[in-house]
Amino acid sequence: MSETSPVLREPWPSVARQRMAVSFGMWVFIASEVLFFGGLFLAYAVYRLLDAEAFRIAARETDVFYGTTNTAILLTSSLTMAMAVHGAERGFRRMTIRCLEATIVLGLVFIVVKGLEYHDDLAKGLWPGPDFALHPAATQLFWAFYWIATGLHAVHLSIGIGIVSVITIRLARGTLPIQATAFEGVALYWHLVDTIWIILLPMLYLVGRA
Repeated sequence: MSETSPVLREPWPSVARQRMAVSFGMWVFIASEVLFFGGLFLAYAVYRLLDAEAFRIAARETDVFYGTTNTAILLTSSLTMAMAVHGAERGFRRMTIRCLEATIVLGLVFIVVKGLEYHDDLAKGLWPGPDFALHPAATQLFWAFYWIATGLHAVHLSIGIGIVSVITIRLARGTLPIQATAFEGVALYWHLVDTIWIILLPMLYLVGRA
């Protein structure tokens, strides 16, 4: 017999089974994202091995201050997201909403900081092309990876901000139960985005500085 719960959705016979399905689906999605970014990281590693000196020269032009600041912002957002899930599990609606709002704000701050960094990068002529500021030419490969990787990360983060915003609005309006299984899926996605950035930090900002 199916249990009665405002959280339960068809076709699941129980909330436990539904929760398991959400987690499984998110882990499958995460696996696909690992394959996607893994290909990018593998290409980066191959080209770095082929011309390590050019990559070191290029990486010295990244701004460690921006990279470190955004790392701190995302790690803090992971904490607020974890607190939101903790609050939801215990039925603390106000705490959950406040933590989700803090997560959204931190995500937006990350985007703003990254925008400032992009502005500085463009001002220094670090967009690959005929007027690229660095030599040798292989330094452009590093910066091509930089723009692609950080751009894809920013897109994923923006999607995460949008999803968290929808969850927060629905929760505040009372159209989403505080125990909804959606929280776990959203939290896994957010932590995935943070983990990707933690990998990008040493790849793009610390190369050649050790």
